[in-house]
Amino acid sequence: MSKAFVKESDAEDDEELESPGVPAGTRNYITRSGHERLKDELLQLIDVARPEVVRTVAWAASNGDRSENGDYIYGKKRLREIDRRIRFLTKRLDIAEVVDPAAREATDQIFFGATVRYATSGGSENRIRIVGIDEVDPAHGQVSWISPIARALLKAREGDTVTLRTPAGVETLEVLEVSYEAS
Repeated sequence: MSKAFVKESDAEDDEELESPGVPAGTRNYITRSGHERLKDELLQLIDVARPEVVRTVAWAASNGDRSENGDYIYGKKRLREIDRRIRFLTKRLDIAEVVDPAAREATDQIFFGATVRYATSGGSENRIRIVGIDEVDPAHGQVSWISPIARALLKAREGDTVTLRTPAGVETLEVLEVSYEAS
């Protein structure tokens, strides 16, 4: 098969891996632990995963006919995925601004890195931590600082009531507690 008929472009694949962008005119805030996780992933890809795949691809290429060689075809695809992730992580780490929430002066006002306990108008209590866009984990209560709930809560203080606009309507939230824990 001619190379002209094989998709080798990374441009289309990059679009599907895009993470939410940083709003224009703002910085890419990230906690120290989030920065370390991204850096560890980058180093693991560079030092372990990529060399392993390169060895597999080199071995598969030495076997001869590459057009029907599954190890070679899959290896090249996996190599492109790893390289794309390396480029993404490198860009994210280059623009990241590490913020240590524990270094903040004691305050009851909500800023980046705050752990917030709030009550909804329905009476349920929730706890979230406001983190960077690359650290989001809703299952563990970690929401991005650009998410609607974080934007509604930012700069509020303990005891304040804020309004959150949701697709289901307007929700009223009461801030019960604000703390800053080491990340």
